[in-house]
Amino acid sequence: MARHPHVINLSELAWDRINGPEDSPFGGQRKRVGLKIGAEKLGYSFFKVPPGKTSFPYHTHTGNEEMIHIIDGAGTLRFGKEELQVTAGDVIACPPGSDYPHQLINTGGADLNYLVVSTMEYPDISQYPDSNKIGAYESTAGRPVQGFRALYVRDKNVNYYDGEDGKEVERILAQRSKP
Repeated sequence: MARHPHVINLSELAWDRINGPEDSPFGGQRKRVGLKIGAEKLGYSFFKVPPGKTSFPYHTHTGNEEMIHIIDGAGTLRFGKEELQVTAGDVIACPPGSDYPHQLINTGGADLNYLVVSTMEYPDISQYPDSNKIGAYESTAGRPVQGFRALYVRDKNVNYYDGEDGKEVERILAQRSKP
């Protein structure tokens, strides 16, 4: 009997490697469950992060809200200006907005296993306070067709018209003025 397309056992999914830079504190593994079983408005992923690592930079979201459930292990949650100790059984709400930057670091002696459930509200703008970056995301990673995704350094402010030379406008106007 075939399985229902909206049901999967975690053992059926392979772990995807989190591709942090070599010799950095970023790493671990992830299972993207939501996309595999047809979720449309929520994303859910399981993470396995070794001691001394974190899966993602300290960040915020303008549109997406995340919930983290610690399944096994212990770590430090950077949340706003606080550093909170978390352990198995803890559930964390990460609302959208610049007041709620967050990052989960495995400060324990064993793998940190957790589930992240997030709304899939796109477009989404993320801020990265440690690196002064802004990320603009039209859609989530991992979809068959991925929309615009870009990261920018926040201090590189430009004027609205910078780089706009108007040549295409002039070309069109010149064509229209020809008899």
